[in-house]
Amino acid sequence: MKFVADESVDRQIVEHLREAGHTVLYVAEAEPGIHDEAVLGLARREKALLLTADKDFGELVFRQRRLASGIILIRLAGLPPDRKANIVLMVVEKHGHNLPNCFTVISPEMVRFRQLEKKD
Repeated sequence: MKFVADESVDRQIVEHLREAGHTVLYVAEAEPGIHDEAVLGLARREKALLLTADKDFGELVFRQRRLASGIILIRLAGLPPDRKANIVLMVVEKHGHNLPNCFTVISPEMVRFRQLEKKD
């Protein structure tokens, strides 16, 4: 799968996904400091899923109706970075077919999916 990882994503998550064979463009490496709308636009242009720990992306896609290929919100605060990385990789491997065109929330207790508006 192809991902754009926002700066809010732990480097260990990016590394685990890359080691598993996924393509990950990491904003912290490519274009640090760009605004959320630019990150969302980059993910759309790349036809990639957006990985983030920033809840503001929910505002962009649900209230402001910005289009997205899919967003994965990582809500694993307090867990060690390696544990977070293992959880995210497990979700990608188990639920990969559900991730496109969804706003997915990964928390310690559950994984939730909400369908995004379809692109024209």
